[in-house]
Amino acid sequence: MPRYGVLVTPAMNQVYADASTRLMRAEIEIMNSTVLGGRLHHVTDTVIAGAPYVTFHADGLGERDLAYLSNLSSLYALFAFDGELLRPLDLHRLDVFDDDLMTIQKYSGKTNQYFTKLLLNVTVLSGSAAPAMLTGDVAVLDPLCGRGTTLNQAMTYGFDAAGVEIDRKDFEAYATFIQTYVKNKRLKHHAEAGPVRRDRQVVARRLTMSVGLSKESYRAGQTVDLTVVNVDTREAAAYLRPASFDALVTDLPYGIQHGSHGGPGSHGGGGGPGGGAKPRGKPAGPPALARRPTELLETALPVWLPLLKPGAALGLAFNSRVGRRELIAETVADAGLDVLDAPPYLGLRHRVDQAITRDVLIAVKPG
Repeated sequence: MPRYGVLVTPAMNQVYADASTRLMRAEIEIMNSTVLGGRLHHVTDTVIAGAPYVTFHADGLGERDLAYLSNLSSLYALFAFDGELLRPLDLHRLDVFDDDLMTIQKYSGKTNQYFTKLLLNVTVLSGSAAPAMLTGDVAVLDPLCGRGTTLNQAMTYGFDAAGVEIDRKDFEAYATFIQTYVKNKRLKHHAEAGPVRRDRQVVARRLTMSVGLSKESYRAGQTVDLTVVNVDTREAAAYLRPASFDALVTDLPYGIQHGSHGGPGSHGGGGGPGGGAKPRGKPAGPPALARRPTELLETALPVWLPLLKPGAALGLAFNSRVGRRELIAETVADAGLDVLDAPPYLGLRHRVDQAITRDVLIAVKPG
């Protein structure tokens, strides 16, 4: 049976680099169980000439299978073994934007870009939109989007994206960044940004954008669409269409440098990593700091779930030192979702720093 090897991308963050091979193996096993028909065998960590690989055996891999494998989160190169030699295989990346969409932004607590891609991958692959991943016909929601790392990764794939963020500074920073980015890239687009008023009062701020990958695609209405709303995540249903998203992907509050703020009009965004949690601004009103992600989920899930299509997947990253996996899984299951707990889904836990051990929970909305 032919043998293949994935060379793991060297990570700038040493702590994530130490976990990246193990995380890659779990990601491959999830992909194998969802879209590759179980054709991969003996998935294992391997060191070749001092470099980290994940190797596997497979028979009958076609172009579609290789296209999925080409978009593994930390993949640097894909090889087929030819005796003791490695033969490089052509990669079929989904990326429709340059990789600087993910790398230009620099700020404290920015989520590791490889983890962001992993979380998006395993979430989309676990839901009913998995077959559409290769065509870009996927809509992603991050209801705690911060400065838009998840939104940028979704757009990089050509997916439509929507985010909700309570922190006005984060919203404005992202709105400025993404509009500047498409202008600098000379991409044909239409953007509208401004306040949302009701009864003469400003109740939210919103950015909508449609971007064409070419002038021809823009004229034909073939665009990548983005919506970002500056509002409490528990009010998201007032600004986003129901049953319109194929995947919900987000970082829950990590409870170290910040938390979810309790009280009316006050639920903030999720954590971030690569080294530390995402700093949060304070909303109006007294911020009763709630550090446990289950407290946010209990109030936000009833708002989020109607926004998802039947069969959509939900992917949550969280700090297991603050929120126990069992409690988060119970909260998600009580909301009516099917929590995925096969072995590969339990292999995504990893250390971020001395205060954060990050885990991932994936669940699916019944169809």
